[in-house]
Amino acid sequence: MEYGAFVTLVFTLLVLLTLWKGVKLVPQGSKWVIQRLGKYHKTLSPGLNIIIPYFDNVAYKVTTKDIVLDIPSQEVITKDNVVIIANAVAFINIVHPEKAVYGVENYIIAIQNLVQTSLRSIIGEMQLDDALSSRETIKAKLKTSISDDISDWGITLKTVEIQDINPSSTMQTAMEEQAAAERQRRATVTRADGEKQAAILEAEGRFEASKRDARAKIVLAEASQQAIEKVTEAIKDKELPVMYLLGEKYVESIKEISTSENSKTIVLPADIPAAIRGVLGGVRK
Repeated sequence: MEYGAFVTLVFTLLVLLTLWKGVKLVPQGSKWVIQRLGKYHKTLSPGLNIIIPYFDNVAYKVTTKDIVLDIPSQEVITKDNVVIIANAVAFINIVHPEKAVYGVENYIIAIQNLVQTSLRSIIGEMQLDDALSSRETIKAKLKTSISDDISDWGITLKTVEIQDINPSSTMQTAMEEQAAAERQRRATVTRADGEKQAAILEAEGRFEASKRDARAKIVLAEASQQAIEKVTEAIKDKELPVMYLLGEKYVESIKEISTSENSKTIVLPADIPAAIRGVLGGVRK
């Protein structure tokens, strides 16, 4: 009885083990690669699957979900010999798991290196300014260059994005110094232009003032000429009016000199004896 129970127990365990090895329940979002006697046999899709126990075994379990691959940062030299730091992120999907596991040793590392190499090649053909401002162009070229390669591994590249593309720290310092120098140059040019315009305006102002002064002098001269002509016409050969006008001007000049605060000059008639005789003659009369 004990022997029979032992055999029954062993048989039961063997049946359970056979069922466990022969019935496979593949979860959604995965595919399992089956090998038969060490050779690829088939790929199991999600759901209930039956395989031959002891002959077939699950060699690889591959996800069919989109995989996000972070491409490490790397130094890239542009066409104009400038070092920039660039990194990216790639989104892939495994369409044929058997190609992915048998076509390359490690498809994750392979794709990362492929993206890095292609990125260096693409940016190496661009100038610094183009590389910094043409992310969409780099993205399109990068996707085109690696899509055909990874398709041989049964993998589809959904998209690839450029995360960061910046000059190196040394180059950033140089660019900042260059920008500061350019701003200083523009400020100097602006200041020089301002001083130039101010000098031009000042010269134009002086020129205009001189023109107006000249015109004023001409007008005064013409007025004086007309006044002299009228006075000459009025007095003709008469001496007394002329003497009167000159005497009036002479008296006004002496009055202005005498009222000045700083005046220390005593003004006497040019012909004192004649003046005295004139006064005495007036008294005698």
